[in-house]
Amino acid sequence: MPRIPLIGLLALIPLAATAAPRPNVIVIMADDMGYSDLGCFGSEIATPNLDKLAMGGVRFSQFYNTARCCPTRAALLTGLYPHQAGVGHMVDDKKLPGYQGMLNDRCVTIAEALRPAGYRTYMTGKWHVTREVKPDGPRTNWPLQRGFDRLYGTIQGGGNYWDPAMLIRDNTPITPENDSAYQPKNGFYYTDAIGDHAAQFIGEHVKATPEKPFFLYCAFTAPHWPLHAREADVAKYKGKYDAGYGPIREARLNRLRELGLIKADLKPSPQAGDWEVVKDKAWEARCMEVYAAQIDAMDQNVGKIIEQLRAGNQLENTLIFFLQDNGGCAETVGRQARANVPKERPDKPPFPPMGKDEVQLGSTPKQTRDGYPIRVGPGVMPGGYDTHIAYGGGWANVSNTPFREYKHWNHEGGIATPLVAYWPKGITAKAGSIDATPGHLIDLMPTILEVTGAQYPHQFSNIDITPLEGKSLAPALAGKSIERPQPIFFEHEGNRAVRAGQWKLVAKGPGGAWELYDMEADRAETTDLAKAQPERVKELVAQWEAWAKRTGAIPWPWKPAYGEKAVAGEGPAKNGGRAQARGSSTEKVFTLKAGDYLAGKDAPDSAEKPLTITARLETIGDGVILAQGGTGHGFTLYVKDGTVTLAARLGSKLYSVSAKEKLPAAPVDLVARLKEGGMVTLTANGKEIGAGRIPDLLSTTPTDGLSAGQDANARVGEYAAPFKYGGKLGEVRLALE
Repeated sequence: MPRIPLIGLLALIPLAATAAPRPNVIVIMADDMGYSDLGCFGSEIATPNLDKLAMGGVRFSQFYNTARCCPTRAALLTGLYPHQAGVGHMVDDKKLPGYQGMLNDRCVTIAEALRPAGYRTYMTGKWHVTREVKPDGPRTNWPLQRGFDRLYGTIQGGGNYWDPAMLIRDNTPITPENDSAYQPKNGFYYTDAIGDHAAQFIGEHVKATPEKPFFLYCAFTAPHWPLHAREADVAKYKGKYDAGYGPIREARLNRLRELGLIKADLKPSPQAGDWEVVKDKAWEARCMEVYAAQIDAMDQNVGKIIEQLRAGNQLENTLIFFLQDNGGCAETVGRQARANVPKERPDKPPFPPMGKDEVQLGSTPKQTRDGYPIRVGPGVMPGGYDTHIAYGGGWANVSNTPFREYKHWNHEGGIATPLVAYWPKGITAKAGSIDATPGHLIDLMPTILEVTGAQYPHQFSNIDITPLEGKSLAPALAGKSIERPQPIFFEHEGNRAVRAGQWKLVAKGPGGAWELYDMEADRAETTDLAKAQPERVKELVAQWEAWAKRTGAIPWPWKPAYGEKAVAGEGPAKNGGRAQARGSSTEKVFTLKAGDYLAGKDAPDSAEKPLTITARLETIGDGVILAQGGTGHGFTLYVKDGTVTLAARLGSKLYSVSAKEKLPAAPVDLVARLKEGGMVTLTANGKEIGAGRIPDLLSTTPTDGLSAGQDANARVGEYAAPFKYGGKLGEVRLALE
């Protein structure tokens, strides 16, 4: 049943009173790109088309996203904080209103708001705001069911650029091979496909309905891993990164100062990564060359959109926004060698080829369409269709120049986005000007509504709609100041922040201590003022807690819950604090006790690593001993009916090895090992009680954290989470090789 807006007769008044033609609106989004990755924001990467938009429009130097793909898209599309839209984390259902993993019925998308105002609505690229991801499953939260007239894109998140996961035309799953409507002469490449279809939709619109304005949401996956690019684009950057992280970061820092995007005296955050200790410098440099080529290719496709607008005489009255979904990504996907995966492409494909109608599923394919293995690890030069590699933390730190941290975190490196606004007919601010007022994704919906004369509905399909949270940026487009009465708030995976004028309060993870920074003097967050200004911290903490309760950011879907008695310079109360584990995500040994939980930065990077779990069972009971991850990726060691099982989720599929006999009488010293090639052994008091094999090690570090004595996240194994351990659990130790 279609969702029907109820906006009342007043909705017609702004349309009738608008003398000038209403503008077209285009929102273009990049994926996993750093603050300084565009030429107009300090980069050496060639982005001439976006640079022209910036020089002819307005750049917002302190604009924010939500630190992660799914919540960012939810906030952008709805004008609400992501928890209010139901996507506080990712597209997994955590059984809480703020974390249901898909857009709820109490929000409307920009497309749903513009359609009643006479706009045609189009989308190309990445959706990623629904858990309905099966080709033969429900489509209630797909783009065409949320206000869009046309779609060419992907419902899921990241994926192979040469063969995307579950490619969709309108509501129909397709593949690059069976899509008779699009067979490019130079071969399929997803960034090109997104740009080509964006230009196509504009051209078809102008031809068929020139009297109507349009809204286009173009969501590129570039430059999200895997590193895939055409060799012609990579060749432009050959040798440019051979000198390593430091010189590139320094050059970007100086350029940012010259452009006026940061203060001349800003002290940058410390550099991450030491080029001198990089073992395979040619491979590391190649990673950044391909990453740069991905951004270059995206800019080329922005150029296609601009040229189509110009050809249809639409450029002058089209408002274009460009931004990114989160900061540079330090995830290590594909950067470790894997057993039984060749570094060189075999002479012959070892796997059966996929049929032309067979749809790729998941962000990490098991094989290429023609039957070759996906190659990973150092020495495998990225870029080709059979590779799957990320560019790593050293280059992500360069992308995020001059800021701290990365995607996931609420420090500036995770949430600062370059926003460009361009509209020749409507922007009266000085061309190329910079607006330094803090802004947020929630501001785009009210801005678009204001410039189009469309109305935000009070109800949709007889359901009350959550009021807008954002503030229109329209004054900035006229060179005027934006008055923001409320602070901007953030939460993702327990990482928290408040931006109130010149002040920012921020914390890492559910148990992290609050930090306070003066953003006018120290936007790189190098000097924590929390202990020096406890009253200011206390005031901002209270505001964050009130916001978190109101919007559904808390309670959290994981444990420990946020403590109600957080004070200046401290994390949540003791019963909500993080585990005092002897280890961190940069180390390889983690020691926990029942009830401990590690989230975010403190959780293990368990991707592609053999692991050993040792646990002391003081008394025997059913329940989880140790778990990390959820229904997409993760592992768990648990006891059920007295039998111990090690299970793992690989690309959402569950694999497990159980003991062949029940546990002996307590106490039991239990050891579970997952080795290269997926070999599993289970030992109790020195005796092997089970062995078997799963397909491989975890290919991706789980987004959910590590918990002892229960599964505090979405369940990994065959049980109902949290499945707390029913006996007495002693020390639990996880060792990564």
